[in-house]
Amino acid sequence: MKLLIPAAVLMTAVALAQPPHPPRPLFAWWDSPIARDLNLKDEQNRQIRDVVRSFRNKLIDQRSAMDKAEGDLEDVFNDEKIDQKKANDAVDRLANSRAEMSRTVSQMTLKLRTILTAEQWHELQKRLPKGPPPNGPEQARPRQDENDRGPGRNVRPARTPAQPPPADEGDQ
Repeated sequence: MKLLIPAAVLMTAVALAQPPHPPRPLFAWWDSPIARDLNLKDEQNRQIRDVVRSFRNKLIDQRSAMDKAEGDLEDVFNDEKIDQKKANDAVDRLANSRAEMSRTVSQMTLKLRTILTAEQWHELQKRLPKGPPPNGPEQARPRQDENDRGPGRNVRPARTPAQPPPADEGDQ
């Protein structure tokens, strides 16, 4: 029972650290056939490229911070004994890094919206993919190690070498 309460608190913290699914995933529509279908003028294309370029480094840095925060939280999960303060700090860092990424993407989208006419914007909204990618949010960005299961991604507890690997549901 003593272990059940900290485990429940930790799982609740992880659930709260997960971002809600955005209405649409970040999709580089400006580099897709969708952009051609919007009949953008040369000046609009130039402005869009400038906006994307101006946000690129910030987005890269924030993605890196988010990946680090996810790794830190995963490390906390895999510790033999959970340090509640360390876990809460890791959850806060992850939630904050995700919030910063969301804010930056929203700011970039707002700038891009100001470049498009109302008709182009509405046409873009109709053509963008709806909801998370087909196989879940994991498809939104490639992972370096497909076996890596970070926070919110089917986290499995650390195994000792004596334990057999858990059976995947598809193996049964």
